[in-house]
Formats: sequence, C-alpha cells, structure tokens
Amino acid sequence: MEAEIQDSISTSYPIEEEIEEAEEAFVLTEENAIDFFFDYQKGLKENKVKLTTSFGSFTIQLYDNVPYHKANFIYLTKMGYYDNTMFHRVVKDFIIQGGNADNKETAVKRREIGRYLLPPDTRKGYKHHRGTISMPSSEIDNPHMLASPYEFFIVVTKPGSYHLDGNYTPFGKVIQGMEVVDEINSQPVDDGDWPSRNIFILKAEVIP
Repeated sequence: MEAEIQDSISTSYPIEEEIEEAEEAFVLTEENAIDFFFDYQKGLKENKVKLTTSFGSFTIQLYDNVPYHKANFIYLTKMGYYDNTMFHRVVKDFIIQGGNADNKETAVKRREIGRYLLPPDTRKGYKHHRGTISMPSSEIDNPHMLASPYEFFIVVTKPGSYHLDGNYTPFGKVIQGMEVVDEINSQPVDDGDWPSRNIFILKAEVIP
C-alpha cells in the first residue's frame, strides 16, 4: 500500500479513571459477538448511514448480504461510537481510514462496547471500487484476516484498488457526497499518514 490496512491505533493505553460499568451492562466479546450480530441483523431494514465530518457530510449504503458487517456498523452508529472520532489515516489517491482517535473518549467507548473481531466475508462478489467502504484487519496477530470492527476505510482510487479484493471485506459504498471523501483525501498528512489537522467525524446517524 500500500501496506496492509490495519486497525492502526492502539487503545490499550492507561485510562486515568476506572470506567463505572452499569450493573449487568452488556459487553461484546469474542465469545458472544457472532451470536449477537446474527440476532441483531434479523429483520434489520436500515441500510444507510450519514457521516457528518469537518468537511461536510456523505452517505453510505450498506450491503444487505454482508450481514455481520452491516449489523456491526449500524449497531456502532446507534451506540454513538463514531461521534467525535477521526479520519486518522489518509493515503492520497488510495484510501481514507476512520473510526478511531487518540483521545480518551474513544478508548472508553471501545471498552464499554467490548473487544471482539468479525470474520471476513469476501465471497459475495464485491470489489474495492472507488467509493467502497471496507473493514481493515485487526492489529492483533491475525492469520485469518479477522476484521477490526471499529474502523473502516473508503477507497478513493479511480477506478478502484482491486489488489485489496479477497483480503478485506467490502460492506457498502458511498452513494452521496463522494466529493467530501475526495476533499478529506486531499488534506496534507505527516510521514505516518496522519492528517496535519484533525479531521473529525462529528456525527454518524442511521437514516431512512
């Protein structure tokens, strides 16, 4: 990459205060996540998410036949996870990657929601065309390319980045506001592909 696309920020750094967990609060784990999303996706009609960023908004339509990844993205959106996260990796004419941030708030949200991975789902015939949203592999030692559930990347390459096919799971596409994605991709970055000025996802919301 174009190096392998991974969940690129560790959130294992210490948090000053312990999180007060509500009694019997539900937390996703490696053991329960697949069963949870299997049930969650049943009858899930919603398939569009609007992301409002520092540079404007764009809309993603999620593929219905990639059920776990669709359900995961809808669930995290409804949980408010993506609000106040960042596009923390920008590779010009390749991808923008979002869903993390170097702030305590994001680390806290991850701990409250849970630590889990998603299995790849690469055989539905979707390719990494321009505008495709896909899921990076985990930072964990990961021979099976299990997906990091919190982050995502969007392809900006014309007409696409097809060398990614088979290694990552496309689970939707940008259907409105691709010019905003391009504007984000044009921003200056440092040597580690981190934008020179923070690019925030101000709000993510499920829309009809």
